Amino acid sequence: MQIVGELMTRDVVTLKETQNLAKADELLRLHRIRHLPVLRQGKLVGLVTHRDLLRAASVNSSDPASQPLWAADIMTRDVQTVRADTPLKDAVRMMLQHKYGCLPVVDASGGLLGILTEADLVKYAQYLIEERDRHEMAAEFGA
Repeated sequence: MQIVGELMTRDVVTLKETQNLAKADELLRLHRIRHLPVLRQGKLVGLVTHRDLLRAASVNSSDPASQPLWAADIMTRDVQTVRADTPLKDAVRMMLQHKYGCLPVVDASGGLLGILTEADLVKYAQYLIEERDRHEMAAEFGA
């Protein structure tokens, strides 16, 4: 049985809730990602997505007197998470059912261990497809 911990991205780019949205935008662009877990003292407290930034930018740009926004201002606070030992099929079902683009992976105390993203699942699908193709070719040529 595949578990989340086998596929999750472990080297996670994160944001502090006290960082501004310019920093969030910079991190998303620099690392070519769409999700930033927000941490406070190493614990997951929220999630900022590329879509959140776009929404905040459209609202903020229409108000010339607006103040800079911080991660805490726009982050999703009630983030659905999984554990590293969660069966992969359960995590995928949750992502599909709720249309989540990612699931942060946390330990029992809420510490961030990794993140499972749609990109991780596409990479795994690519691996499975290539494995199936290899097996089919081996069977075809009797190897």
